[in-house]
Amino acid sequence: MHVGILGGTGPAGRGLAVRLAAAGAAVTIGSREAARGESIAAELADAWPERPLALRGTDNEGAAAAELVVVGTPWDGAVATARALRGPLEGKVVVSMAVALLKEGREMVALAHARGSMAGALQAALPGSLVAGAFHHLPASTMEALDTPLAAHVLVCSDHKEATAATLALVESIDGLVAVDAGSLAQAGAVEAFTAVLINVNILHKVHSTLVLGGLDR
Repeated sequence: MHVGILGGTGPAGRGLAVRLAAAGAAVTIGSREAARGESIAAELADAWPERPLALRGTDNEGAAAAELVVVGTPWDGAVATARALRGPLEGKVVVSMAVALLKEGREMVALAHARGSMAGALQAALPGSLVAGAFHHLPASTMEALDTPLAAHVLVCSDHKEATAATLALVESIDGLVAVDAGSLAQAGAVEAFTAVLINVNILHKVHSTLVLGGLDR
């Protein structure tokens, strides 16, 4: 599969790009400037010379041409970035990683959103696309370290069966991740908000915790 990551030069996008490439996907890392995307793709590939990572970098429009597209931009720019690419994203599965968070004192708190969630906001901005929410609870630093095993459940929300199936398959392609269908986009707000809890746990206990749900088989 060819996966494009909009705004893939940040920590979350970089980590997902590396893991997907290690799983055998062709990954295009997008950025506002093609040179930035190219630089990050080369940097990630050079960091793992013993692994044949199919990574390339370009601008966000180039990444939007991929078969499946992930929105990896910071939350406050996600909707604007996606809306500007409505044409290339028409009819495609678009996966939202965005979480609206704000730092208050020493803690991160989740912000309420008019559309209920960032995934919901992206679906409203991309009415012709099939939006799913996923990959919210994975520590970026751990994702980018390919020599660190993963062990986590990834909750997937969407109003489209095709998007749910494609995103579940994408998650399961990464070793150590277990994909869980968590229902419609109505659930995305709660899923996204829990990211703040995990970040605060990680800060307080100096760990890189992930979400693991008991009672679920792989």
